[in-house]
Amino acid sequence: MSALEEFARLSGTVLVDGVQRVSDGAPIDVTDPATGLRVGHVADATADEIDAALVGTRAAQGAWWSLSALARAEALHEVARRVRDDLPVVAEMLTREMGKTFKEAADEVRWSITALDYYAEIGRHEAGRIVGPATAGQLHYTVKEPLGTVVIVLPFNYPLVLLCWEAAAALAAGNAVVVKPSEHTSLTTLRFLEAFSVLPAGLVQCVTGGAEVGRRLCGSTLTDMVAFTGSVPTGQSVAAQCAASFRPHLIEASGNDPFIVMPSAPLPVAARAAAFAAFLNCGQVCTSAERFYVHEDVYDEFATLLVEQVRALRIGNGLEKVDVGPMVSEKERTRYESIIARAVEQGARIVAGGGRPTGYDEGFFVEPTVLVDIKPDFEILQQELFGPAAPLCRVGSFDEAIELANASEFGLGANVYTTDLGEAMAAAERLQAGMVWVNAPLLDNDAGPFGGRKKSGTGRQLGAEGLDIFRHTKFVMIDPTASEQDFWWFPYSDDEAAPRPAG
Repeated sequence: MSALEEFARLSGTVLVDGVQRVSDGAPIDVTDPATGLRVGHVADATADEIDAALVGTRAAQGAWWSLSALARAEALHEVARRVRDDLPVVAEMLTREMGKTFKEAADEVRWSITALDYYAEIGRHEAGRIVGPATAGQLHYTVKEPLGTVVIVLPFNYPLVLLCWEAAAALAAGNAVVVKPSEHTSLTTLRFLEAFSVLPAGLVQCVTGGAEVGRRLCGSTLTDMVAFTGSVPTGQSVAAQCAASFRPHLIEASGNDPFIVMPSAPLPVAARAAAFAAFLNCGQVCTSAERFYVHEDVYDEFATLLVEQVRALRIGNGLEKVDVGPMVSEKERTRYESIIARAVEQGARIVAGGGRPTGYDEGFFVEPTVLVDIKPDFEILQQELFGPAAPLCRVGSFDEAIELANASEFGLGANVYTTDLGEAMAAAERLQAGMVWVNAPLLDNDAGPFGGRKKSGTGRQLGAEGLDIFRHTKFVMIDPTASEQDFWWFPYSDDEAAPRPAG
């Protein structure tokens, strides 16, 4: 079926107990960001549907955990194979529903596949360890056990790969999963999850809708853990809900990543890297470079090179031969444009972009924008942009760049371009971020942890850390002979029961 036919088939459905059923919830229109046209609708799931999804995970999770680790791994590999087969239609749906270019949508599906395959294997690699016993003749060891039902609340910008970073790890650890996608990408998510139908019915559920759906899922006593990606205020609300019952949670909130350019950097390469780091997915990336601290010795040349890169970018419908698609919604575009306007009001100067591209009266397009004459206290440097802008701030030294980079309430990622080994090592040590990219912006690695500090969130996705966050650790101590342990049991010996006289 074509992408548009799939939108029609899936509109208004939820995935409960392995069946995609028409929801009783109110419809929410789905709009193609490139055309402004309605392409379908998603359901605002009812309380009964949400509860049914959570209840249904219980039996499925028990059956899943009873399988061997090898059987679970083989099942997840089969999911990955099916996702690979579905790539063309899923990528087109994602482009039409969210707006990113087809190339970026296809990449996202491929990254989802590698995450599935990675956790299929690492999930059976280590399930505990034996430790040296504190008492001779005993056996002391740890075992890893699933948490139970994991609720995953997703954003619109990377709905599939973030789903797999968390769901693949949670499933590999033996859990069941209930997915709550963004209203902007629910239909693509429902189609994507059809590849998971090889798993036990009810192991992966999906209920769609707005904020109230997320609140009910996160607050339910049937939820054992929440993995959330989204805004700081909502992340704080989720964390507070979980804290009331000490429920484990993973929060990936916002980023405001710095990008430092030093005189030793190869400037043409750094400018290309900056354009990619700022404008990938129309700037709607939590790890986008959003604060550029450029050494005064190369500031003007770097700005000129970056403007050249920006003017070469092709803007348009993501299904065409373009580099940058539209923003996801009119609301997001309006928010972003207000940030740019405020920067100009404070004294910033636009040297590239800054408006809406001509010839695109429909949809939610904006021009990738470069701003200069930015001062460290400008508001544009203090908040998450989540849009295609590169504000350039002049610095006089490496130390000043590091100081300004760290002067943020966020700490997700940080970039630096330098060929000075001392600067590279110092940046890696001193930057207050969960990830540091030296001459390699925005890379991910399934085998390495993803996450931040400060208001960027808590916990880690990917790597061994991303698996362990979905598991309980149990410590077991066994005395096989049930021997008497007189070295510390009652009655205490007379020699130890009272202090000895001095002298």
